[in-house]
Amino acid sequence: MSENLKSSTYDESQIQVLEGLEAVRKRPGMYIGSTSVKGLDHLVYEIVDNAIDESLAGYCKNITVTINKGNTVTVIDDGRGVPTGPHPKLGISTLEVVYTILHAGGKFGGEGYKVSGGLHGVGASVVNALSEWMEVTVYDSRTGREYYQKYERGKPLFSVKEIGPTDKTGTKVTFLPDKEIFETLEFEYDTLLNRLREQAFLNAGVHILFTDDRGDEPVVNDLRYEGGIRSFVEYLNENKTPVSGVIYVAVENENNSAEVAIQYTDTYTENLLSFANDIRTVDGGMHEIGFKISLTNVVNDYARKYKFLKDTDQNLSGEDVREGMTAVISVKLTEAEFEGQTKTKLGNSEMKTVVSKLVNEKLSEYFEEHPAEIRLIIDKVITAQRAREAARKAREAARKKTSFESGQMPDKLRDCNERDPELTEIFIVEGDSAGGSATQGRDSRFQAILPLWGKMLNVEKARADKIYGNDKLAPVITALGAGIGDEFNLEKLRYHKIIIMADADVDGAHIRTLLLTFFFRFMRPLLEHGYVYSAVPPLYKLTRGKTTRVAYSDEERDRVSAEMRGDNPNVKIDISRYKGLGEMDHEELRETTMDPTTRTLRRIELDDAVAADRIFNVLMGEEVEPRKQFIEENAKYAVNLDY
Repeated sequence: MSENLKSSTYDESQIQVLEGLEAVRKRPGMYIGSTSVKGLDHLVYEIVDNAIDESLAGYCKNITVTINKGNTVTVIDDGRGVPTGPHPKLGISTLEVVYTILHAGGKFGGEGYKVSGGLHGVGASVVNALSEWMEVTVYDSRTGREYYQKYERGKPLFSVKEIGPTDKTGTKVTFLPDKEIFETLEFEYDTLLNRLREQAFLNAGVHILFTDDRGDEPVVNDLRYEGGIRSFVEYLNENKTPVSGVIYVAVENENNSAEVAIQYTDTYTENLLSFANDIRTVDGGMHEIGFKISLTNVVNDYARKYKFLKDTDQNLSGEDVREGMTAVISVKLTEAEFEGQTKTKLGNSEMKTVVSKLVNEKLSEYFEEHPAEIRLIIDKVITAQRAREAARKAREAARKKTSFESGQMPDKLRDCNERDPELTEIFIVEGDSAGGSATQGRDSRFQAILPLWGKMLNVEKARADKIYGNDKLAPVITALGAGIGDEFNLEKLRYHKIIIMADADVDGAHIRTLLLTFFFRFMRPLLEHGYVYSAVPPLYKLTRGKTTRVAYSDEERDRVSAEMRGDNPNVKIDISRYKGLGEMDHEELRETTMDPTTRTLRRIELDDAVAADRIFNVLMGEEVEPRKQFIEENAKYAVNLDY
């Protein structure tokens, strides 16, 4: 044991008691996930969720969210307003209690809010603690009067002030995130828009007005969907060709409610979104289990009853039944039980029964009432079954031909020596020339190289049987070792860093997009767990005499050039543009793009699967018009095109 370790003491004086909101400022990641832009955006979610809870309680119809100049945010709702009278136990205004004390809220006893997503009662106070300042104005429906309080870093500057009478109702919150806490104060507009749009879909009739007022002209989004989750499904499928209309079923009782919207399209992928009390249950739960089991049973029963299945013992699998299906499941219940701190999996067993019964009864009725439409769905499901069998045969053929799942790796793979996947990385490289440089420049202890050649298959409109037989994708599947589609097993993954290393040009961007489409459609857990990266090769080589430097952007090129000239503006700097990775020798490639101590990697993260699904469908699908429209609308935002 070192002397330094010996000298450290651990006694009563080392035990800290953090009072009030100090714990939040000390460990913000415990409450909002991180202090990056994700955590910054989370502050907005917390305040908006309080307004949504008022909507779920039946008191709020209008919510406005504004990102102001200076990166403050204002959220206004027309609900009842936070209670302002003296708190019966603490003696101070309940408004101050809500915004300055953790776990203070009306969501614990079931009286203030019968249904609520914000179960922990920490949202408002956490946002206050992590803000440089916050202002709260309450238009109290109980007293008919307006109240106001301001805080700095969670502490009230004065007691709650009574401003006077008002005919408004609701709560207005404005806050400035604390620059001492967050890495950036720039909110992500698109991320917030997607979240607010989702909330508007899940709460039919609620009007959310979202404004970004940071630019020269305000950007306004009016979010109101009377069709609720039916409109949500239509939105998700707007660039797809439907096979059916939107099927909607719902049930409500005293303690809970459930609604399901389903539509089939001509795509080959399943898109199932589930929510509990407006919280996205990414990891599913009991409501999803009930839905999947009953949907499969209903389709099989109908197919047998009307002789679509010639063999009475034949069974359509759940995967076949859900191919090409987009579905939204939304349940609301008084006592939601979420598994884990992240609240991504619903644990209430009764919701399995509620959703299962709903689908069994209501969906069976719909099938009987719409025979022509259901015939198209059944035909698609049976086609999916045949394709799955074809995929099985293709997979077996590929295994015999290329020794899938055996020790034999692709011929072009230059594997590494390390076998612990947590310590290894694989570079998927464009072309044999770059592959040769990468092989020479790598650290063979933990870096593997897999060169690809030519353009690979666009998998956006392809089934698994086409994937296994593709000579460009089969080596990727074999090298990674985890399988694809329903057979994908993350525990078998051979590398925990999968690095796409392509040229910084249009062709390189296309290859990256094709690979990302493949990973998203057939190996999505790679993206969900953050195992996929994009290498960032330099764009420019700058030389002055024997001194050579590189630059990764036009701005860096100009800055480095000026630095190399020093005090003599007449010194000539030779600047050459790298046309591709193959132009670099192995030492340049290692130093600039491969060496973990000097390289730059971009992790490809899947923050919003809904948005990703839409983008991949637009950019890689067969419909030309939506892609043209997307390019026209977004060209003005394009920067760093060489990346």
